[in-house]
Amino acid sequence: MGDSATKWTNKSVKAFAQNAEPIQAIQDAARKLVLEAREKGWQGPPFNPLHIVEMLGARVEANSNISDARLSASDDGPVVEFNPRQPRERVRFSIAHEIAHMLFPDWKDRVRNRGGNNSGSDDWQLEMLCNLAASEFVLPIGSLPATSPVPTIEELMKIRREYDVSAEAFLIRLAKIADEPIGVFFASPRLSSDSKRSYRVDYLVSSPTAPKVSLTGLEIPQESIVQNCTAIGQTNAAIESWALGVPTKIECVGIPGFPGTSYPRVGGVIRFDVPHEERKPIRYVHGNVLDPKNGGRKIVCQLVNDKATKWGGGVARKAATRFPEAEKNFSQEIIKIPKAERLGKVIFVEAEAYLEIASIIAQEGFGKSLFPRIRYASLQHCLEVISKRAIHTQASIHMPRIGTGVAGGDWNIIQELLDDILVRSGIIITIYDPPPKRKQLELF
Repeated sequence: MGDSATKWTNKSVKAFAQNAEPIQAIQDAARKLVLEAREKGWQGPPFNPLHIVEMLGARVEANSNISDARLSASDDGPVVEFNPRQPRERVRFSIAHEIAHMLFPDWKDRVRNRGGNNSGSDDWQLEMLCNLAASEFVLPIGSLPATSPVPTIEELMKIRREYDVSAEAFLIRLAKIADEPIGVFFASPRLSSDSKRSYRVDYLVSSPTAPKVSLTGLEIPQESIVQNCTAIGQTNAAIESWALGVPTKIECVGIPGFPGTSYPRVGGVIRFDVPHEERKPIRYVHGNVLDPKNGGRKIVCQLVNDKATKWGGGVARKAATRFPEAEKNFSQEIIKIPKAERLGKVIFVEAEAYLEIASIIAQEGFGKSLFPRIRYASLQHCLEVISKRAIHTQASIHMPRIGTGVAGGDWNIIQELLDDILVRSGIIITIYDPPPKRKQLELF
């Protein structure tokens, strides 16, 4: 999602990102908080950002004298103020936006007002990153099920009302889970010295199978339909060439602008005709994951807990029966790792020629628990390790719906992690569900 086309100049952004790409860095920081909250039972929709506020040791206060929201420091810690007269979805997004400011190391240096100072300064860079993080907080990973085909922009705006979130947050999450090759962009108006209005792309979020496109900072042509979305909620669609250089369907909607601006920002969906040639959506089949099909090297993934010394129930038990030597090798490797250091580790063992089993240690303990035992951050790290190995060995990935059994994980979250880490890396991944059971004939 990062875009090297942007010349990052904002002091706060540079202090936060260090040598990392700022867009990727803010996404990683926001996701870390979200995954921790989901592990603690944070649920929705709607997802209340106050849960994140509490995690960060801040407090929230209503203040009708401010335009939107602001963050300031006090003797008791961070204070997020918001205008309760704003629409509910905007209040939630504004609070989330101020939470995002707390991710930056210099947030205490001055009061942060949502929107910043957009009159020619580089505050737009900071505000853009905070909008991205805020979108993660109000509609987090796993909160939106994939829909195919992606509806029209008008239908999408109706659907997003069901989640009670901003159009920006909804469209970002849509792009991250769509099977189709789409991109979602956001653009802000700029007024020249002669009051001529133009739009510049703030950032682009692409679906896992979309082609790689760099649009951040691009000036959108005056003749584009983007110019016509001059009211919040106003939509338009056309075939235009500015995004790809070839005719492409663009759909737009007016969204709230930054405080102090006369015109709305614009959100849009770009429908790519051709997906990235190396990216295939996750394939779901009925079958036995221990008997994966197709040629070449294969990695079969299974989830294990950090107390395990042998393969336990479900697929792991079947794997132990079928590949006893592989289980023995797993046991020898896991006991070498101190128990406190096991979460986030992957143990690879050869099962047979061209078939490797990856044991993902991303479940803390076992047995009944008030909260899910899955550790999403550990799972994310494990998938990154598996991705590198699959690329190096040119292997395909095969797994059941890991983490959804006794670990108590949410498949929507896990699937989005798979999309983000494996699909975007061009790795072929297949999910195995057991064949549906036959219904018994009732004779009596």
